[in-house]
Amino acid sequence: MTSNFIDEPMLQAYLHETSQILETLEQEMIQSEMGDTFTEDSINVIFRYMHTIKGSSSMMMYNNISGLAHVLEDMFYIIRKENNLEYDFSSLVDLVLESIDFFKIELIKVKNKDDVDGDPSSLKVEIENLIQTIKVKNGLIDEKEIQAKKQKQKYYIRPSTQPEQVTLFQAVLSFEDGCEMENIRAYSVVQNALEFSTQAYYFPNDIIDNELSAEVIRKDGFKIIISTLKPLDEVKSFFESTIFLKDLTLQTIEAELFNKLSLEYQQEASSEELSEEIKVPKTSKKYKEKKEVTEKTKEQAMISVHVEKLDKLMNMVGELVIAESMVTQNPEVTSLEIESFDKASRQLQKISADLQDMVMGIRMVPLSTTFMKMHRIVRDMNRKLGKEVVLDVIGEETEVDKSIIEKISDPLMHIIRNAIDHGIEPPETRIKLEKSEHGLIHLEARNSGSNVLIIIKDDGKGLNKNKIYKKAFSNGLTDKAFEELKESDIFQFILNPGFSTNEAVTEFSGRGVGMDVVCKNIGNVGGSVIVESEEQKGTTITLKIPLTLAIIDGMNLKVGDSRFTLPLMTIKESFRPKSDAVFKDPSGLEMIMLRGECYPVLRLHKHYDIPTDITSCDEGILIMIEEDGRSSCLFADELLGQQQVVVKTLPNYIKQYKNVKGLSGCTLLGDGNISLILDVKALNVSTVMGGINGR
Repeated sequence: MTSNFIDEPMLQAYLHETSQILETLEQEMIQSEMGDTFTEDSINVIFRYMHTIKGSSSMMMYNNISGLAHVLEDMFYIIRKENNLEYDFSSLVDLVLESIDFFKIELIKVKNKDDVDGDPSSLKVEIENLIQTIKVKNGLIDEKEIQAKKQKQKYYIRPSTQPEQVTLFQAVLSFEDGCEMENIRAYSVVQNALEFSTQAYYFPNDIIDNELSAEVIRKDGFKIIISTLKPLDEVKSFFESTIFLKDLTLQTIEAELFNKLSLEYQQEASSEELSEEIKVPKTSKKYKEKKEVTEKTKEQAMISVHVEKLDKLMNMVGELVIAESMVTQNPEVTSLEIESFDKASRQLQKISADLQDMVMGIRMVPLSTTFMKMHRIVRDMNRKLGKEVVLDVIGEETEVDKSIIEKISDPLMHIIRNAIDHGIEPPETRIKLEKSEHGLIHLEARNSGSNVLIIIKDDGKGLNKNKIYKKAFSNGLTDKAFEELKESDIFQFILNPGFSTNEAVTEFSGRGVGMDVVCKNIGNVGGSVIVESEEQKGTTITLKIPLTLAIIDGMNLKVGDSRFTLPLMTIKESFRPKSDAVFKDPSGLEMIMLRGECYPVLRLHKHYDIPTDITSCDEGILIMIEEDGRSSCLFADELLGQQQVVVKTLPNYIKQYKNVKGLSGCTLLGDGNISLILDVKALNVSTVMGGINGR
C-alpha cells in the first residue's frame, strides 16, 4: 500500500502497536528458549500476537507481512489445538526470530515511506514444511484441513441459496477499556472472519470510513453475523483469540433472523447518518448526538504521544525557564526590593520548576527495553560461536531521557559482542582455567546523582596491558614509557578509532570499529566511557551518561566580558590560591600542588584569547573539575553563581567556520547574556592532559 492512500494517524497507530508487539514477542521467544519449552500461556500469547499482526497488516495492505504472520499463526494454532505435540523446538524458535527480524526490517521501510517489498517466501516455505513435519510426526490427519482451505474464499454478496451444511452465527464483541481504535480492531475481525465464512455482515458497517463508529462499538459492542462451515467450538475459538477482547456473546441463529439482521446492518448507520446521529439496528435504541457520546467516553488511563510533540513541549518549557530567569533576575527590578514582586517571583519559580520536573518525567523511559534486546544478541552469538554465555541484568527499571536511550543501544551491542567474541573463553578453555563452563556478562544500570551508570562486566580473560601498550606505541598514540602510564590510561587506548589487538578479523570483531562507535555515541550524549580490567578475571566497562540533555544545573563563570557555564556535576571544588602556588613543569605546562597532588591548570582567558585584567591567581578563582577520574583546574575571573540552564546547540556557522574546542553548547542567562557551555571532557583530557595549552 503506497503512502498516498494511508491515513497518517492510522499509520502511526499501526507502527506503534506492531513495534510494541514485536518487542514483546521477541522477549517471549527468548524467555521460552531459556526454559526450553513453550508454556500454554506463551503459546496463546504468540498465537494472538501473530493473529493481530496478520489482521492489522492485511488492513494496511502490507501483504508480505500479513502473509508471513498468517503461516506462523497456523503453526501455533496447531500447537495450541493439539496437546503434547512432538516438534523441533529449537528450529521453531529460530524461524520465529527470523520472522521477527523480517517484520522489523519491513516496519523500518514503512516508517521511512519506502516500498514494503521484502520477500518472505523462503521463510514461509520453511514454516510450512515444519508444519507438515509436525503433522506427519504426530500422526495428524490433515484431509479436513485441506478441504477447509479450498473453502477459503472471500464473499460479500449473499449466494442465492444457502448451503445446507453451513451454520449461522451472531456475535457481539466488546473490547477492553482504553484499548483505542475499536473500529480498526473490528475491521481486523471482519477480515479474518471472511477467510472461513461464506457471508459476513456487521454493524457499524462503516468502521473504516467513519471514526465515530468507534463510539458505537465502545457503548454497545461490535455486532457481526456470519455463515460458515466451521463448528461452534472453532468459531468461538476464533473470536476469543481477538486481542483486547473483553466480552463475547456468541450464538447460533435461524436463517430468518440472519436475513433480517443482514438487511438491518446494511441499511442502518450510513456515513451520512453517523455524522449527525449514531444509530444501531432497529431493535435497539438510538444513540444521543456525538457531543453527548463523547462526554460519556471513559477517561483513558494511558495515551500514546508522538515524541516530536514531547520535544516541542520540552523546548517550550526551556524557553519558559529562560524567560522566568530573565524576569526574576532582572537587576532593574530586583534592586527595587518590592515584597509583592519577590513573592510572585518565588511562586513563578516554583511553578516553572514543577512544570519542568513533570515534563522531564514524561520524557523519561526505562532502560528495560534496551536491556532486553541484549538477550537476543547473547543468544545469537552463543549459537554462532559455540559458547555458553549467560546475561545477568540488574536495574533495568532505571530511567533516562528518551533522546538518550535511543543512542545507547549500539554502544551496548558492541560491548557485549566484543565481550562474547574475544573476552569470554570457549567452554573447554574455561574448564582448564578452573572457571565455570558458562561465561557470565553482568549488565547493570543505576543512578549516580544527575547521571546514570551502565556497567557491563564479564568474567573472561581480561585485557593484556602490555599488548595494548605495544599496539598504541606502534600506532603513535603515545611516546611515553610503559612505566609512566597509569593502568587506566593504557586501557583508554582501546577507545581510539581503528585500535584493535585482534590478529584475526572475525564476523563480530577485530576491525577496531566497535569501541570507537561506543566512545563516539556516548560522547555525543555528553557521556564518558571508563575501562577497567584484570587479566584472567574479566573486564568492566562503565558508561556514564547524563539523565537528560535538555536542562542542566550549571555554575556560571566570568572571563573578561565573556560568560561560561560549567556543568555542576563536574565541579569538585573552587578556591583562590596564593600568587606563587602555580608553577610550570619541565614541558611548560602550568601546575598546582594541592594536598600532595599535582593538577594541571588551564587559563580560560589564554585558551580562548579573551582580554581581561585578571591574570594573577590570587585575583581570580580556580575551579577543580573531574571527568573520567581525571582532575584539572580552570582559571576564571570570578564565579557568578549556580543556575539551571537550558542547553542549546551551537549555531551552525560557528560549527562550520570556527572550530572552537571545549564547547558543548550555549544558553541564555537571566540578564540576557549568552553563556557558552564548557565541554569538560574536551578541556580536561584533550586540552589539559594532552598538553595542548595553546598559548
